Amino acid sequence: MIRINLLPHREEKRKQRKASFFALLTLGGLLGVALVLLVGGYNARAIAIQDQRNEVLKKAIAELDKKIATIATLKQEIEALKARQQAVEDLQGDRNQPVYLLDELVKQTPSGVYLKGFKQDGQRVTVGGYAQSQERVSELLRNLAGASPWLEKPDLIEVRAANLAQGKSTKKVVEFNLIVSIKRPRDKDKPEESTPGAKPGPAGNAAKAAPP
Repeated sequence: MIRINLLPHREEKRKQRKASFFALLTLGGLLGVALVLLVGGYNARAIAIQDQRNEVLKKAIAELDKKIATIATLKQEIEALKARQQAVEDLQGDRNQPVYLLDELVKQTPSGVYLKGFKQDGQRVTVGGYAQSQERVSELLRNLAGASPWLEKPDLIEVRAANLAQGKSTKKVVEFNLIVSIKRPRDKDKPEESTPGAKPGPAGNAAKAAPP
């Protein structure tokens, strides 16, 4: 006997495939949402941890900035105290400068040179006087430049021929004016700096100068 199925089986299979498709689509969507939520939660947790670390670093940086500011203030205070101490030491040392100046002028002035006066302005001293010849002036400059522990950097300002009256007679001499620096006690023992290619000092120039 031949059996014939008259039921709409094709439509039933089509419905089953359609339902399976929607079920798989729903499952995929749920899995996708779950994956997104999982990744988002992980990223949010990582961001929160990093934010906490950043906050700790910010607090540590703020503390270090405060310490640096305190150290800078302390350094300024130390420098100010050093400057005050140096100023006090300079004042104490400058009290004896006239004694050193007179003593050195007596020691370094060669024979044939007569000092008529000097004037101190800070660390610079203007000296004026008479000499028998320009060689005596050059010798004085050399002594002040190299032989004196307290005087340095002599600079000849003027040298000219003059007449010096001695009783009834008149003697021809050389009148000069120079400027010399006097050292402070803290600078006395410092080595002098030598400049390469320096020009000859005023002593050499004075020896070559001719009276007007």
